[in-house]
Amino acid sequence: MSRILLIEDHERLAQLICKGLAGAGIAVDMVSRVDAAWAAIQQLPYQAMILDRGLPDGDGLTLLQKLRRAGQGLPCLVLTARDALHDRVEGLDAGADDYLAKPFAMDEMVARVKALLRRPVVLNALDPSYGGLTLRPDTGVLWHGENSVALSPAEMQIMLLFLRNQEDVVRRSALEAAAWGLSEAVTPNALDVALHRIRRKLIAIGSRYKIVNVRGHGYALREHAGAQ
Repeated sequence: MSRILLIEDHERLAQLICKGLAGAGIAVDMVSRVDAAWAAIQQLPYQAMILDRGLPDGDGLTLLQKLRRAGQGLPCLVLTARDALHDRVEGLDAGADDYLAKPFAMDEMVARVKALLRRPVVLNALDPSYGGLTLRPDTGVLWHGENSVALSPAEMQIMLLFLRNQEDVVRRSALEAAAWGLSEAVTPNALDVALHRIRRKLIAIGSRYKIVNVRGHGYALREHAGAQ
């Protein structure tokens, strides 16, 4: 299932958008501020975002410009009450992929988001690798040399986060958010179960790296102490 980020401070509208997209099989995480959106994008590998312009802590375009300067090619639909030509041009110049003025029909919103999700994103298409491990997000398969193992969607998102952070510690909350999103309820032991399964799969493909618990801080992908 595709997962996108919605940045919209109008609660009722945000709920309607979430419901409409969920009906089309698209999972949505919702935030209402620029700073919260930036933090969420650093944690999770979203496939697209819907961005409102008028947010409590600033113009949504400032977030978009910051992302583009950082080399982040996340497809973006700018959503706003402004429909003047210069406003549309301003949004596209800031790096938006599409522009939709309020009010809008939900069918059109869903169609535009689906179109964004079909666009290839070169910066996100690379297979993340570290320590001899390579993850192919398009197939959900983790490789070590000629050995491979399939990961569940949650396991894949967790492994993506570990590979991107290399040997740095990743907090438990970040792993849970990566696997199940910001708004989805997670049972207390869901992450422990997922980590147990990934550890077994790393052993099965002969990886010299394992997931270790860094007490009081989180988890990290580290090399076996006795590995050659």
